[in-house]
Amino acid sequence: MSLDDLNREQKRSLKKMGALDEQGRPTRAPAPQARQKKERTTPALYLREVRDEMRKVAWPKWPEVRRFSLIVLTTVIIYTLFVFGLDSLFGVLSGWLYDT
Repeated sequence: MSLDDLNREQKRSLKKMGALDEQGRPTRAPAPQARQKKERTTPALYLREVRDEMRKVAWPKWPEVRRFSLIVLTTVIIYTLFVFGLDSLFGVLSGWLYDT
C-alpha cells in the first residue's frame, strides 16, 4: 500500500501519530531506548509500605462482620438444601425411569 492509496483522513491521523512529516513523507520511528534498571525495593521498605497502606483500609466493625457472616452462612445453607433437594428428586425420577 502506498501513500497514494490513503485518503486525507488517514494521512491526517498518520501525521498526528508522527508516522508522516509535514510534506507527507513517511518518517522513521525513533530507535527504542535501552531499558533503565529500576531500584529494587528492600524487604523492610516493602513491609513498611504495606503497613502504611493497611492503616488506610476501612476495616469493618465486629457487628458488621457477624452480620455479614450470618448472611453468607444462611445463603450457603439455603443453596445447599436446594441442590440437595434437586439431586434427591432427580435421583428418584431417574431410579423410577431406569428401574426394570
